[in-house]
Amino acid sequence: MKRIIMLLLFVPLIATAQLGQLKNISKIKVPKIPKLTTVPDISAGLKEALNNGITKQVTKLTAEDGFYKNDFVKILLPAELQKVDRTLRSLGMSNLADEGLKVLNRAAEDAVKEATPIFVDAVKNMTFTDAKTILMGNENSATTYLEAATSTALYDKFSPVIATSLDKVNADKIWEQMINKYNSIPLVKKVSPDLKDYVTKETMKGVFKMVAVEEKEIRVNLKARTSSLLQSIFAMQDKK
Repeated sequence: MKRIIMLLLFVPLIATAQLGQLKNISKIKVPKIPKLTTVPDISAGLKEALNNGITKQVTKLTAEDGFYKNDFVKILLPAELQKVDRTLRSLGMSNLADEGLKVLNRAAEDAVKEATPIFVDAVKNMTFTDAKTILMGNENSATTYLEAATSTALYDKFSPVIATSLDKVNADKIWEQMINKYNSIPLVKKVSPDLKDYVTKETMKGVFKMVAVEEKEIRVNLKARTSSLLQSIFAMQDKK
């Protein structure tokens, strides 16, 4: 009987001790598990990459000679005007031909200034599905996305600017003079190109080429990943 009584007295003490141990355990800090890349991180990383391309590369095109002295994007003459150019040069009118080519590129340099707001809107509207597809795609997937998302708006924005620019630099008069001289040559097939449409489309090609340059750089050159976000996002691409 005494043993039973003693056991009953010790039970509360044991329970109290165990409760104290549980309290101590609850105070132990459990290390936080690092967060994996989240959905917003992927979108944010791709948006940063695209914005880098726009800021670093596209803005170069807005400077004087941004097109004209950049052989990668320089607007050359359409096929029907190349023969005009060659013929005029052969007749001693190289200066006129050079000026005709320069004014086309000047118009492009003016127009590109209108591109940034359109690109910014396209980047803002990127979805997670877009971002994931781009990240795991080929070296110009982001550029391809931008091209699909902005081409119509860019054409609509560029076209009137180029028309104004061509007029500002007297391109219409220069080309009218060139084409009239060419068309007056006996036996040649007369030409009448749509310069505004041609320059608009060539300007767009140049813009997307420069975005692609920056995208490829970030994808293949670790030093081009200038933020921790870009480093973590494109590390995922490196492992694919």
